[in-house]
Amino acid sequence: MIVTLIVVCEVGFWVLLAAGLATRYLLKMPRTGLALLLCEPLLEVLLLAVTAIDLKNGADPNWRHGIAALYIGYTVGHGHRTVKWLDGHAAHRFGGAPPPPKPPRYGTARARHEGAVWLGTVTAAAVASGLLLLATWYVGGDGNTDGLRDWILVAWRAAGIHGLIALSYAIWPKKAPADDPGKTLEKAPGRASAVPARHPQDVPDLPVGRAGEDEEQIR
Repeated sequence: MIVTLIVVCEVGFWVLLAAGLATRYLLKMPRTGLALLLCEPLLEVLLLAVTAIDLKNGADPNWRHGIAALYIGYTVGHGHRTVKWLDGHAAHRFGGAPPPPKPPRYGTARARHEGAVWLGTVTAAAVASGLLLLATWYVGGDGNTDGLRDWILVAWRAAGIHGLIALSYAIWPKKAPADDPGKTLEKAPGRASAVPARHPQDVPDLPVGRAGEDEEQIR
């Protein structure tokens, strides 16, 4: 039942997200769309309640409860960023807003961006660990809670691997590709040329044409 509910919550997340954005920008009902988007956390609350009830009814803690905790943690840590990213693109596509800025690709700015994303993963691991510890306390000493503690290690192992990846962008920052120095920029329509124009007095006098040369020969 827990696995089925996780799938239902995942599908419901995207359904509510699509419905909220469509109502917000296509139907021009921003308040109703915002209300639908704010219903997203209710799915995690529902999953948490059903997981607690399942444990209360005597179910042995297993990998299903661990997956449920990780899913809730991921939604808390990265759900807001996902909704904000999709909302920005929907506002640009259907609401006439400017395109959302792209994340930086090079240098220190890219390292800071990766660090911010990693903090979301740390938040997800902390939330999942808290829920798993609560479940361990809820079950008490009578049940086997080793499986729940193992999922805490899984959560922090994932956060550690992500942290090493994010740290690599700070230690070895990705550099922007250098421009070819021998390349000459061509003038594009509607844009100024990259080559500075000469002053008229710097241009040497040139013969007007063959007609001037013939006239000199006749003289």
